[in-house]
Amino acid sequence: MYFRTWQRLSSVVLGLVLAPAAMADWGLNMPQGITEVSQSIFELHMLIFWICVWIGVVVFGVMFYSIFKHRKSKGAVASKFHESLGLEILWTAVPTVILIAMAVPATSVLIEMYDTKNSDVDIKITGHQWKWQYDYLGEDVGFFSNLTTTEDEIYNRTEKGENYLEEVDYNVVVPTGQKVRFLITSNDVIHSWWVPEIAVKKDAIPGYINESWTIIPEGQEGIYRGKCTELCGVNHGFMPIVLEAVTSDEYQVWLEEQRAGKIAEAQAALGEFSYDELMVKGADVYARSCAACHGNEGQGLGSVFPALAGSSMALNDMAGHIDIVLNGKPGSAMQSFSAQLSDVDIAAVITFERNAWGNDTGETVTPKMIIDAKK
Repeated sequence: MYFRTWQRLSSVVLGLVLAPAAMADWGLNMPQGITEVSQSIFELHMLIFWICVWIGVVVFGVMFYSIFKHRKSKGAVASKFHESLGLEILWTAVPTVILIAMAVPATSVLIEMYDTKNSDVDIKITGHQWKWQYDYLGEDVGFFSNLTTTEDEIYNRTEKGENYLEEVDYNVVVPTGQKVRFLITSNDVIHSWWVPEIAVKKDAIPGYINESWTIIPEGQEGIYRGKCTELCGVNHGFMPIVLEAVTSDEYQVWLEEQRAGKIAEAQAALGEFSYDELMVKGADVYARSCAACHGNEGQGLGSVFPALAGSSMALNDMAGHIDIVLNGKPGSAMQSFSAQLSDVDIAAVITFERNAWGNDTGETVTPKMIIDAKK
């Protein structure tokens, strides 16, 4: 038993000291990333790591040698001296030199990390419980990005997918070869936006804007995943980030598609929708945006998230129902969905809530009613 324990411990120590590649395989080391800044951070990390290793080797080497060489059993007698100016200078000067040697490259990397000027693309990122909002400044493009992993996967009713808890309905899309500046804030509590492959990790703080940036090299198009790294509430683990890097031409096409989709969405809100269409769409919107708080069957979650099934608002007060979905309720966990959902989605989910779980009001809320309520 003891032999196996020492064998495993020896393997770990040898892996840490002799095999940096193995550290990456084990997930013990930080990722190198794909950007120039991420490479600089990794190289700085490894430089500081090996400096610390050699400090440890020298200090403990001298200590263990002294203990062994001058042990009492060999008749060693401790020297008696009170002060040594030379030693005082030495153990002050050496750490100072080491700190300066570490500070120079660290400062260089920090200056590079905080240089957010001359950006080609500016994206405002707002954290919400529990989703991300992206606004492309100057482009008239913006959307919310929500987790799409199903509750059946989360609660082990079905097999978990390949990207379990790392998949969203809308990716944040950025062009390669261009400097992208991120303006990061929060609408409620402190979140933290982190995508390790591009070496961006910034806290999203209410009432404050943090800045960061990246340039993803051309040829590195693809999907890069991240997550919120701040404990932001009960569903903290359910607000992933999916960043999609595309070529500059593909990015321009994507922007045009987003603008066209926004126009089509506004036109669709003026159309006619049947009760059945609204109920089907409303069930989907409810499952995606409301069920986490109000329950799959509208049963609510304690006093914080009241039940919708059988509630007086869902049964009687249509105007109040529309108002609370559009504007939220100050001082409570109910947030505004006016910017998060389209007019059609809001009309559909209210129609669903007023007719599901035995509510059966028979009432239909139209997108036109939502448009009028926003005025």
